[in-house]
Amino acid sequence: MKKKKPFEAAALEAFQEAGVRGRVVKKSIGHYTYLKWLDNGDVAPCMVDLFQIDVTDMVPDFKEKGQRTIAWVSTEEAARRVREVELKSILVDFKPQGKAR
Repeated sequence: MKKKKPFEAAALEAFQEAGVRGRVVKKSIGHYTYLKWLDNGDVAPCMVDLFQIDVTDMVPDFKEKGQRTIAWVSTEEAARRVREVELKSILVDFKPQGKAR
């Protein structure tokens, strides 16, 4: 996202995709890559930086409501639910960082 720092973009994505707000740790906890299928049938490689967000609020209505299923699960369960091997590894090894912003 232009004009946004990576951790700010992550916070906005979390709000749009899950309706959550909170304090974001500025330093990435890791990154992973995946292939994104575009509407025109093309495939684009994507790199995703992950940021810890200490959730303080959830709203019932958000941009992508109905496109996702929201569930609070442990990091171990989250790792079981995702396909990307790099993301699984990050989730299994995740230890919360210090102060969030």
